Amino acid sequence: MKDNQPSLAKRVVDEPWMNRRAHAVEEDRAHGRIEKRSLRVRPVPVNAPLPGFPSAQQMIMVIRERSTLQGETIGKPEVAFAITNLSRKDARPRALARMLRDHWHIENRLHYVRDVTYREDLSRVRTGSGPRVMASLRNLAISVHRLHGETNIAHATRDCCQKSSRAFARLCGGARRSQQRACA
Repeated sequence: MKDNQPSLAKRVVDEPWMNRRAHAVEEDRAHGRIEKRSLRVRPVPVNAPLPGFPSAQQMIMVIRERSTLQGETIGKPEVAFAITNLSRKDARPRALARMLRDHWHIENRLHYVRDVTYREDLSRVRTGSGPRVMASLRNLAISVHRLHGETNIAHATRDCCQKSSRAFARLCGGARRSQQRACA
């Protein structure tokens, strides 16, 4: 949930979150640090629906804390809020934690690459179907690079830009023999 919905954000942030214990806690060790995520969940009161989101069933607060492997805190804890129209019966706290992680995984692997590598936010294509077409082309390029095992999309893009035949080879090179004839 972002600040582009100020009344919603205020309502969710102002809930008494700290009166609740964490419903799900995950801890990961990777990249030389420990990351701990705590998730708290509150039901949306039936008599007080969220502004602009009448079908919302649950409010979620996630606190992410990072530390070194030696236990020294890295930066301030990050807090994020979310809402869902799934009831507690349909989505328990651990399932919500997994869904949020999956969403952030997509955000990091796709949207971040589109924003940073392809500078999508700076695009001047704004009318008609142009923005959707450009987003589709960027997604295609990212997918082709990932299918070829690339992890650094910026490097792979520069590599293909330096020699256009590499881009064509990427598009057709990973195909099976029967598909290669169609590309040739």
